[in-house]
Amino acid sequence: MPKVTLFNQDGSKNGEVSLNDTVFGIEPNDSVIFDAVLMQRASMRQGTHAVKNRSAVRGGGKKPWRQKGTGRARQGSIRSPQWVGGGTVFGPTPRSYAYKLPRKVRRLAIKSVLSQKVLDEGLVVVNELKFEQPRTKAFAEVLSNLDVNSKVLVVLEDDNANAALAARNLKNVTVIPAKGLNVLDVINNDKMVITKGALSQVEEVLA
Repeated sequence: MPKVTLFNQDGSKNGEVSLNDTVFGIEPNDSVIFDAVLMQRASMRQGTHAVKNRSAVRGGGKKPWRQKGTGRARQGSIRSPQWVGGGTVFGPTPRSYAYKLPRKVRRLAIKSVLSQKVLDEGLVVVNELKFEQPRTKAFAEVLSNLDVNSKVLVVLEDDNANAALAARNLKNVTVIPAKGLNVLDVINNDKMVITKGALSQVEEVLA
């Protein structure tokens, strides 16, 4: 069972916390992580690309010349694709790129990145992050006390509004609730700071 140091908000140590083996102690599966990242990034695509086909281009209501007898090829509209200014054939149309992986695969992916974060010593567990007022300066001091200077993901319990508001304006800091924990945010940040309450919520769902 992996163990990590439990810190107080002021940076002092408060013993150790045992992590759930089935969530933070598995062998990371790189293939599943890759699939999960691909799925998340595909779901983030807007898919608003569009072109005008022959029915959407302005003009072309009248047949340019009669069907027979001119010696030229028959034409029904000056907005056909072969004409300059005509519609586009087989161009991109608005669509959704989102797709889903099986639930077990998604869970294996998040467990894999969490286990890798423990192996890389990138997981910092804090007893609590409590602020009377949502002050950005106060949250920056907490990160300094914890010696976290790189890109950091902060995972909070769902009802910790003051901490979420205090951290959201800090550069290189991503704040999410425990229920929003995802593969892409974990691997995009060097450190992961999680409160003890949020840790319990994560283990309850994933264990």
